[in-house]
Amino acid sequence: MSKLSALYPQAIEHTKIKIYEDLDRYLETKEIMPTYEQYIIDRRHYIEQIWINVWLTKVTNDVPKREKKAYLSDSDYEVEGVDRKLINRLFRNEMRTYQPFDTLSWVEETFSQNETEWEERYQRVRNEFLKRKEEELQAEKRSNIRESIEAFAQHLIEEEYDNFYLYVRYHVAKQLANDFENNQKYPAIPPYKIEEKLVEEGPFDPVNYSTLASFFDELTGAVHRKFHWEYETYFYAYEKLINDYIPNLVARTLIKQLSPSLIDQYTIEFNKELSQRALRKMLTIYVNTLESDYFKRIQEEYISDLLELASVPFDLDRHEKIYEEDLEDRERKKAEELAEIERKKAFEERMLEDIFGREYRPSIGRNIQYVLHIGETNTGKTHQALERMKEANSGLYLAPLRLLALEVFDKLNHEGIPCGLKTGEEEKDVEGANHISCTVEMFHEKEYYDIVVIDEAQMIADNDRGFSWFKAITKANAKEVHIIASHNAETMIVELLGDSNIEIYKYYRDIPLEVEGKEFSMKHTRKGDALVCFSRRRVLETASRLQNNGHSVSMIYGSMPPETRKKQMQRFIDGETTVIVATDAIGMGLNLPIRRIVFLENEKFDGTRRRRLTSQEVKQIAGRAGRKGIYDVGKVAFTKDIKRMKRLLYQDDELVSTFAIAPTNSVFERFQKYHRDLGTFFELWNKFESPKGTKKATLSEERELYTMVRGTQIEARLSMMDLYGFLHLPFSTNEPLLTKQWRRAMAAIIKGNELPEPIIKKGSLEEVELSYKAVGLHLLFLYRLDRRTEALYWERVREEISDDVHERLKTDVRNMSKKCRTCGTKLELDFTFAICNDCYASKYKRNDHYYEC
Repeated sequence: MSKLSALYPQAIEHTKIKIYEDLDRYLETKEIMPTYEQYIIDRRHYIEQIWINVWLTKVTNDVPKREKKAYLSDSDYEVEGVDRKLINRLFRNEMRTYQPFDTLSWVEETFSQNETEWEERYQRVRNEFLKRKEEELQAEKRSNIRESIEAFAQHLIEEEYDNFYLYVRYHVAKQLANDFENNQKYPAIPPYKIEEKLVEEGPFDPVNYSTLASFFDELTGAVHRKFHWEYETYFYAYEKLINDYIPNLVARTLIKQLSPSLIDQYTIEFNKELSQRALRKMLTIYVNTLESDYFKRIQEEYISDLLELASVPFDLDRHEKIYEEDLEDRERKKAEELAEIERKKAFEERMLEDIFGREYRPSIGRNIQYVLHIGETNTGKTHQALERMKEANSGLYLAPLRLLALEVFDKLNHEGIPCGLKTGEEEKDVEGANHISCTVEMFHEKEYYDIVVIDEAQMIADNDRGFSWFKAITKANAKEVHIIASHNAETMIVELLGDSNIEIYKYYRDIPLEVEGKEFSMKHTRKGDALVCFSRRRVLETASRLQNNGHSVSMIYGSMPPETRKKQMQRFIDGETTVIVATDAIGMGLNLPIRRIVFLENEKFDGTRRRRLTSQEVKQIAGRAGRKGIYDVGKVAFTKDIKRMKRLLYQDDELVSTFAIAPTNSVFERFQKYHRDLGTFFELWNKFESPKGTKKATLSEERELYTMVRGTQIEARLSMMDLYGFLHLPFSTNEPLLTKQWRRAMAAIIKGNELPEPIIKKGSLEEVELSYKAVGLHLLFLYRLDRRTEALYWERVREEISDDVHERLKTDVRNMSKKCRTCGTKLELDFTFAICNDCYASKYKRNDHYYEC
């Protein structure tokens, strides 16, 4: 029992200490020294009990459980399987009789025969007790004096609150006048940029500031540390000025008005005179409140009032009168400013309504026959609408993609119906053509046609492009307007058309869709499969893997040149390839003989975040499976989560409830009645509240380009409408090479120089595709500048680049490799991650080490 043996002497010493403490408490309260015998009579019970209390507490808390069980076992207790509480109770009972310490004998031995020590102990503890009581009494008196002073100070502050402010106001006014006369203004830079050297701009001009708060953002030129080192602003300089001044002001006033008797009491009890420093310390909490109140109040003062006040010698009555006049004048100015703000707000609201508001109310009740073709993907909606358009004397087809516009252009001309093409990047005039196939963005409301066909009208909900559909649907100028859309857009479109004449045709699949119950693996790929993923990289990697496994593959992805995409599709249609790998671009209007749609991924990156596919997206893509007369059942397969994806495929569509809006020519025409610069236009567009059921286009790409030319000769020399037209050119602003090309072209236009030729590189597939985009941007400029002859040459160049992309897809993709982003190690094409396992493990170990440290 090593622990028990060690604890025993400790418990004895602890017990003795407890008895000494009890003895001192007993003696100190007695005015006459009691005898030892009297002490024993009064405290015998405590002395006898203290040992058992100390001993049981120590052994219960400090002896380990195993030693307790061993001790009990040696005492013939059964301890196995017994709970902890019972073990402790049994052990405590045993310890009650374990070598008891005879406290009475020890006290007897220590004090009974030593009267001198007893007397000395009594005198010592009694003196200490009396001294302590005297100190407590003095502390109480001092506390009462402080409370009296604080109470008087609180009353004084309440009485003199307004007068104190007049002193502070004059003090600040003198400092302000000094700063305006002697200090220099510095450039407006963030205070934390202390690495930037401050350059003096000259003296302050009072007319540039209204209230003191408007001056406080200026830099003093000094460096200080608040949370970190930074340039000091006048906000902090004046905050310190007030915080230093007010405590002295209050203390100085208070010490003059305190009663002499209270000051005398302080001097007697504290053995020193009452000083302003002592008062400042005593009144900190009250002064802090004053400092906060006055600093907030002083910021509302007009600079002009304070500068004028600085030259008026301080007289309380005179300054009070000046302040009342200034306050009355300030309230009047505030009322005028608020009235002006309200007037401007009302004017701005009227202006916003005039410029934007009325633009986004549909023109209803026009003498137009609307025909809605509502149905699922691959149900013949577009075919029926085009058949009607072919019968008309003139027609306009509005496509969601340039590829679909090209497809309809080729189809109509092949069938002997002359048809032109207009996509922004190209225009093809065909002799005798009264029909035009174009992208929806090329729609112009003033042109009249017998039939207008608007395809994929559910795109009205798209954040960036949706307004083009809204404009086409509500402002088409024709005898008949045919609108093709999915079921979830029907209600929205009918509401937009209001009381117009509407016919609605519903389309349903003749070919059923069947979801496979087994998870798809790449080894299951068969002829007629379309494998869908959601990035160009994944398309190329998948195609490479399939080609190396003996499959012939076509590819479709968003950034692919439309001509190349068309050729890739034709190879699949002609049987030259047996499998197609595509992004969700396959879901929009591309009719191919597809046996099975395979979703290699159930999620996609939408430009902001990676998210699960929506029900409408799953339906749009899966609907491409099946082809009447070839595949009479459309198969759909998933690589995982089959039950969840199947629910998305078959659940009811979520109705389109909002549509996108964007600026129109009419909007810009009305805007120019008020302003002439695009910077103001973008600000007003931000302020304009989108009507219920609509969402504004962000115009983020236009804004980004505008920042490149704002305030330059380009903005100065172009009309606002021309400049916006160039900002609105449809190209990828995410490509630095293209934005640089756009900037160079804009500079050439305003200088009257030739447009710089686009940079064409033929190294990697990525470079060739980027070259295609660069030529496309060049063509956008040429058509906008009406330089059609030159455009013909660059269309041939673009076609050659497109052919190059097509040939590379047939040959280069097979040799694609995937490498670790960190170390460059070759990875399998189907490896999920961008870095290899070794690099990941190395990084993981480093992180572990960091957290251990």
